[in-house]
Amino acid sequence: MSVAFTKEESSETASETMLPDRPISEHPNLVTEAGLRALEAQLAEARAAYEATSGIEDVNEKRRQAAGPLRDARYFAERLRTAEPMPDPASHDTVAFGSTVTYIRDERAEQSYRIVGEDEADPRAGTISFASPVARALMGKAVGDVVEVGGAEIEIVRIGAASAVGRRGQAGS
Repeated sequence: MSVAFTKEESSETASETMLPDRPISEHPNLVTEAGLRALEAQLAEARAAYEATSGIEDVNEKRRQAAGPLRDARYFAERLRTAEPMPDPASHDTVAFGSTVTYIRDERAEQSYRIVGEDEADPRAGTISFASPVARALMGKAVGDVVEVGGAEIEIVRIGAASAVGRRGQAGS
């Protein structure tokens, strides 16, 4: 195998493993205290995964294995740099960042979600991003208010603390 072929192969592999950065939202990077801790943990995990590739001797395989963790480390480092920790809401009179809101959509069963930062949002776990259409429509509203989102009516039935969210967005304790 010629040296030129080896260099070409390494060059091709390098360009294949240069993953584009993960997209960063144009919204402010608001986070809860738990969200901030999660970002710190995810950055530590990405750095550890990247460091684990240092023992790989084959340069092309090392690049392939390091590409994802390196991209994730860049993303989480930027998200931590721009994070704006938000305190828990001072009251539960109106929906705010960090509130848990329980509502009925088109007379179906109640649903409860905590409004959190974009990186910590997971509807299956009972959290939605403050930038989501539902959260934006609910912010500043009070119990009994009705808003329309995507052609559906949503009535707020309860506003509470973070512990009010159960699994999968269902009302819980």
